[in-house]
Amino acid sequence: MTQPTLFVEVHILQSLPPSNANRDDSGTPKQALYGGVRRARVSSQAWKRATRTEFAKNVEPADRATRTKRIASLLAERLTRPATEGGTGLEAAQAGADRLTAALLEPLGITKSSKKEEQSAYLLFFGKRQLDAIVKLLNGRAAELAALPDADLKAEIGKLPVVATLTTGHPAEVALFGRMVADLPALNVDAAVQVAHALSTHAVRTEFDYYTAVDDENTEDHGAGMIGTVEFNSSTLYRYAVLGVHQLRDNLSSAEDTSETAVRFVDAFTRSMPTGHQNSFAHRTLPHLVLLTVRTDQPVNLVSAYEEPIVGVTGLATESAVRLAGELKSVASTWGAEPVRTLAAYNAEADKLTAVFGPSVAFPQLLDSLGELVGQWLANGEITKADA
Repeated sequence: MTQPTLFVEVHILQSLPPSNANRDDSGTPKQALYGGVRRARVSSQAWKRATRTEFAKNVEPADRATRTKRIASLLAERLTRPATEGGTGLEAAQAGADRLTAALLEPLGITKSSKKEEQSAYLLFFGKRQLDAIVKLLNGRAAELAALPDADLKAEIGKLPVVATLTTGHPAEVALFGRMVADLPALNVDAAVQVAHALSTHAVRTEFDYYTAVDDENTEDHGAGMIGTVEFNSSTLYRYAVLGVHQLRDNLSSAEDTSETAVRFVDAFTRSMPTGHQNSFAHRTLPHLVLLTVRTDQPVNLVSAYEEPIVGVTGLATESAVRLAGELKSVASTWGAEPVRTLAAYNAEADKLTAVFGPSVAFPQLLDSLGELVGQWLANGEITKADA
């Protein structure tokens, strides 16, 4: 029997003032050619990082995830806490913790080929509580095990379910964004979220800001202490992400956690902003429009609404929103791909938006409605087509 699926799509229109939120290796704002013209682009990686950072603001530090090559030092620090708190035998405890850490991480196969001994070969994404769970596997025998010869230590650690411990109890961030370890597929977690590269709905051109800095202590000449340039552009972006609620449920197991995490993801994705050159441009804005489409068949990115670039006369945001409404309606009529539900929060005044998206609701109300829909699906396996 095919597993039922539920996709929550987030479509956002957001205008950025002069900014360089995501730059390439030469310092130029990232761009892409689409519809025959050059567009502003913010990479999916940049916006996922910004979303994770925003998401973590409302998570207790102990419940957060971290992506790092320093898993060994984090684990060793946990193993030496008793000695640190007691203040005695710290040096011996640290030496024993290093041996235990190496033995515990060996089954993961992530320490080989590292250029630095204290770092793993991979950026590993895991929950901080998962490290605590690994320590608990020792059952208070850390000092005893650390005193064993290498062969005996390896044999004892081999009896412990270290890999299995990292495959359960995922924090919400890992459940959302997934994890891949090429050398140990057992550690892989299928991501519940996909994020598209944000593209401007119109053509852009890169501009240059020529700036100078004054040496405050130089009173002898009137020249600049430093001069330079930074590249920037301005854009109205179409942002898109899709959350597979069914995959999120599999990753988290708990229906309550799944519903809560789904709502918090939409909130974090909407409010997040990559921080490149943030101090120089203060480009943090909020969207003109947030559209949620709920589907049970397949996700549909509506970026094709802007394959023909918008040419603004009195602005770009309203026309971008109208174009998005037209695309949603066109996809539904042409392909029969009509969302089960549509929720929207917007500030543009256009009758066509209301006709296609329904009336605008306040963003907190939109999140509440989403939580109810996801909860309904988790409880009943379906969502009725009644008006939201």
